[in-house]
Amino acid sequence: VQLQASGGGSVQPGGSLRLSCAASGVSLGDNAIGWFRQRPGREREAVACISSVDGTTYYADFLKGRFTISRDNTKNTVYLQMNSVEPEDTAVYFCAARYGSNMYARVPSEYTYWGQGTLVTVSS
Repeated sequence: VQLQASGGGSVQPGGSLRLSCAASGVSLGDNAIGWFRQRPGREREAVACISSVDGTTYYADFLKGRFTISRDNTKNTVYLQMNSVEPEDTAVYFCAARYGSNMYARVPSEYTYWGQGTLVTVSS
């Protein structure tokens, strides 16, 4: 099983990025998926999650509607569209699959498989 996160980079405040999480060895359509981030000196935190059955989503309060999680089961890929980014969004972003569970969780320890992380830097 491998999750490959990509799409990170440097962006100016107010800009946009789209992160991708491509999977092999596991069907992302059958498992809940979460995007997490880890800022320097901080614990890993949930950003957005999506369940596999009905597409129910969770977004962290601090996002204020700026990010959107989505999935393309035909490509076995989950996306995180990041709009109106802020310097506080600077972090390593990880995708994770909660294997065997249809429902998302907000706790990192509930997830089975993790991508390697992709760095997002928001700076002018």
